[in-house]
Amino acid sequence: MTKKENFYKDLKTKLDENTRFPSDYLYKFIVPTTKNQVAEVETIFAKSKAKISKRSSKNGKFTSVSILLRVKSSEEVIKHYHSVEKIEGLISL
Repeated sequence: MTKKENFYKDLKTKLDENTRFPSDYLYKFIVPTTKNQVAEVETIFAKSKAKISKRSSKNGKFTSVSILLRVKSSEEVIKHYHSVEKIEGLISL
């Protein structure tokens, strides 16, 4: 099992043990502003009823993106993490 697979397995276990679903879940990402990464994150969550807030870094090279979303299960939480993995330079917090 890869490091990433172990991370998601552990996350699922912790979510299932500590969260009653449906529940609000807060995603936090840092993305470089060199290309269109902020828009890519927004597009992924656009069809959901997510509350998205953004804040640029002091030098403007990065943007912090917080997404509050009502989720039905730990699988849904992980599905959204998988969907943003392809975004260049994205860091999940």
